[in-house]
Amino acid sequence: MNKLLAIREHLSAAPHRSFFLAGALQGVLTVLWWVFDLTGRYGIAGSMTHWSIAPTWAHAFLMVYGFFPFFIFGFLFTTYPNWMNGDKVKPREYVTTCALMATGVALFYVGVLTHKAIIIAGIELMLIGWSIAVYVLFRILLTTPAEDKRHARVTSIALLMGWLGVAAYLLWLVTENQVVLNFARHAGIWFFLLPIVLTVSHRMIPFFSSRVLANYEMVRPYWMLWLMLACIAAHGSLQWLELSTYLWIVDFPLAGCAIYLSYRWGFLRSFSVSLLAVLHFSFAWLGVSMLLYGVQSLTYMLSGNMILGLAPLHALGIGFFASMILAMASRVTIGHSGRPLELDRLTWVLFLGFQTTAVLRILADIVPTIAPMLYVAAGLVWLTCFGLWAAKYAPVYWRQRVDGKPG
Repeated sequence: MNKLLAIREHLSAAPHRSFFLAGALQGVLTVLWWVFDLTGRYGIAGSMTHWSIAPTWAHAFLMVYGFFPFFIFGFLFTTYPNWMNGDKVKPREYVTTCALMATGVALFYVGVLTHKAIIIAGIELMLIGWSIAVYVLFRILLTTPAEDKRHARVTSIALLMGWLGVAAYLLWLVTENQVVLNFARHAGIWFFLLPIVLTVSHRMIPFFSSRVLANYEMVRPYWMLWLMLACIAAHGSLQWLELSTYLWIVDFPLAGCAIYLSYRWGFLRSFSVSLLAVLHFSFAWLGVSMLLYGVQSLTYMLSGNMILGLAPLHALGIGFFASMILAMASRVTIGHSGRPLELDRLTWVLFLGFQTTAVLRILADIVPTIAPMLYVAAGLVWLTCFGLWAAKYAPVYWRQRVDGKPG
């Protein structure tokens, strides 16, 4: 009993602990379920299983709204008070949020196996938890005297868009209206995830780089951030309106800005410090993914062919989003557990191995003749690398800091 109480106390000692633990578990469970579905669907192992909703849309929701948000909320609950010199988030607020969202995700799985009504109940719980998070973070944003709130304003608006995306998915489950489903799909990527991950990268990567690289010039052009966010909003709107012919107009400038920032932030220099290199490596995927989007859109306009399929989406979702989650979560976990800010060899190898997931999933769309095998291979590599990462870091969240300090 005392041990259980100690675990509960440690899990609630800082916002990132419970959220990162839930995210680590979900990063394994959602892909494990997806690989199980794929192997049955393509007759690789077992037979096709019948789910209460289309597995493609279940997979999309679980990845976009049921995996990444745990890490995002854990990070923002920690950084908002630091960014703006505000009051710390209260334990009851972040523990309640995490518990509601984790319970909601658990019900989602149960509902996929049994009945859509249980999925609806799960998403309602997730929305309640998300609402608490939005309230708490907006309270910090609006009540602190900090002069520079630019990054926080962007991430706060993106969190609202994420809430709307979850609500739209819920509405689709109730009404089966395809328009709201399309909004939920595109809002999750373009109005929620990408603005947040880009904005956090814009704030943190130059800062972290300046702390460890000698004679480092910290470049953080806000005009470029606003331009990139405008391109992102335009891309999401065009996709939602099914105007893919014109995406290249905003995708190529977005790719150019991302590649420029990678260069100015010191991509090559970062490899002298592995804990920094994982952040730069992850960010480089943004430029790659937007180039792929631009090439696909321009080709579609000229020939009517979508030559790359979902390759650009997975370069963005796995290459940029998931890699950045691994990189940022590793750094936060190491730093906030009282350990030296150094990336050990295993984590570095797991991160590099995880990049294979993105490459395999991209190849699946480029080489469709062997796509099913590549789908499953990508999932298995994800499970191996992310699973080992979770096994290594999950115990940190329910244990005391090694330096004995609170938090």
